Amino acid sequence: MTTAAAPQPPSAESLRREKEARAYRRARRKAREAEGEIRELNIVAMMDMMTIILVFLLKSYQASAINVNMGADLTIPQSSTQLHPQENITVTVSAREVAVNDRKVVEIRNGLIPADAKEGKRSEAFYVGAIHEALKREVDKQKYIAQYNKAAPFAGRLNVVVDRKIPYRTLMDVLYTAGQAELGEYKFMVLKND
Repeated sequence: MTTAAAPQPPSAESLRREKEARAYRRARRKAREAEGEIRELNIVAMMDMMTIILVFLLKSYQASAINVNMGADLTIPQSSTQLHPQENITVTVSAREVAVNDRKVVEIRNGLIPADAKEGKRSEAFYVGAIHEALKREVDKQKYIAQYNKAAPFAGRLNVVVDRKIPYRTLMDVLYTAGQAELGEYKFMVLKND
């Protein structure tokens, strides 16, 4: 029978080499891990990123620049429309007045434009001189801007904000007069249901 020789204990030199190899592998692994690690925050890069996101959000944000101050005199109808309002000349017809771009032009009595404000001071007339003058001034401004800015041509559009209790006759007076001031396309403003 052969007897197996007892294994020789590792020599001190081989233990030292093995320990150095483990330390070397551990150091290399830590160095590889540290390459992908962020040790400090670069605030300049973050500010650049936030600026780009802010510009993108502002460009994609669609808000209306048209403000309608509703109150006891003005309650506009509600609708389920998905259209967004456009920047145009705005005529507001409330229970007390007709305003062009938020400037009072004509007073309203009992829902109607008084006869003394109409052509020939006749109640059956459609033409209202004060509204025509105010609209014509705004049209002339838009045409002047369109001469120098080809990106903003004159379109002849009118935003109409009307109280829901205003009689149809008053609305017809306003629209007829707007047509005489070269505003032939009307956009009625409504309150959008969410």
